[in-house]
Amino acid sequence: MSPARPLGNTTRPGDPPGGRRAVAVWGIGVSVYFVAVIFRTSLGVAGLDAADRFQVNASALSTFSILQLLVYAGMQIPVGLLVDRLGTKKVLGIGVVLFTAGQLGFALSPTYGTALASRALLGCGDAMTFISVLRLGTRWFPARRGPMVAQFAGLAGMAGNLVSTLVLARLLHGVGWTAAFAGSSLAGVVVLVLLVLFLKDHPEGHEPEPFPHQGAAYVRRQIAASWREPGTRLGLWVHFTTQFPAMVFLLLWGLPFLVEAQGLDRATAGELLTLVVLSNMAVGLVYGQVVARHHGARLPLALGTVGATALLWAATLAYPGDHAPMWLLVVLCVVLGACGPASMIGFDFARPANPPERQGTASGITNMGGFVASMTTLFAIGVLLDATGDDYRAAFSAVFVLQAVGVSQILRLRRRAARRERERLVASRVSTVHVPA
Repeated sequence: MSPARPLGNTTRPGDPPGGRRAVAVWGIGVSVYFVAVIFRTSLGVAGLDAADRFQVNASALSTFSILQLLVYAGMQIPVGLLVDRLGTKKVLGIGVVLFTAGQLGFALSPTYGTALASRALLGCGDAMTFISVLRLGTRWFPARRGPMVAQFAGLAGMAGNLVSTLVLARLLHGVGWTAAFAGSSLAGVVVLVLLVLFLKDHPEGHEPEPFPHQGAAYVRRQIAASWREPGTRLGLWVHFTTQFPAMVFLLLWGLPFLVEAQGLDRATAGELLTLVVLSNMAVGLVYGQVVARHHGARLPLALGTVGATALLWAATLAYPGDHAPMWLLVVLCVVLGACGPASMIGFDFARPANPPERQGTASGITNMGGFVASMTTLFAIGVLLDATGDDYRAAFSAVFVLQAVGVSQILRLRRRAARRERERLVASRVSTVHVPA
């Protein structure tokens, strides 16, 4: 007898067929997320320029990313509910309009206050993309493709990050602030046209069940039911613990750390940021394949990534002398590249724990984890840099505190989630046996 496969990784009656049509439609959704990540991470290559343009210190500079992530994290559950109710196309369309307006506003902002408002608007639109893409994948692909679909979506996001580090950075120093940011906003217009013309929420014959009566009571029930599932909470803490070290590095503090603390020039620092992105893309392909074939590898991969990240950060920050050697920085960046793929594993705990009508809500709860951790760490590093006179070793020690909190929660929830998953598997087998041919 072959070993039992987890419920979230089996082909179920009524699963979408997948195929080329699914890839084409899903690709449009992914292109929206790709552009959103370009806009989200554009500040990562412009942090020092932004500090000069708006004449702000480290704490004020970190406020750009903190506010953007605060809006993003705060929007996750409302967006999940909206996706469950309105479908992917409408929510993605609203998101594109908002993040494009935010990017254009950031290009034209004359003051720190208007730039902050623009980043908040961008964060609001960005918040509507990833959950929508995940939902689009569940509507167009069989459940067994879930881990690979999530990893490929993350891969597209890292490709957007790569565009920021390679293309937008050069544009910024070639044509200037306004032209670079305003020109990049045209990508939002392009994906909006594609979305309106070609994207469909689901294949024919796979329409979702009619959405139930709306109201505050329903919303509370939807959130409470998702939260009661140990798999949803475990997914949130896996996302929380794995994503933020790389997110903080790429979103804002990586370039200043490499230039000001490690003495590298901007070109070399940019190459190391690019290495993080390339590593993320390579590791994402491996993690997706491993999780799709061996569901039991989810937690070891996640905790292994956290351990390796903590070890490399500790070695880099504790290295004697003024600067860490280049080989150590390279290894650090390679390991940081695994953080994004490891965070996608969080969705592989939350997805099978919830029925289709709660997928958006559960994904929203899970997706809050990493962004809350990133927001907290961004703020802590900025405050510690100002308080210690730009001591990056002290400031980046905040990473270990968040990792310790996250790991403790993962270890607390892992057995409950595993037990609940076994119960669902048994129930699925029983219902399958009694389904008439």
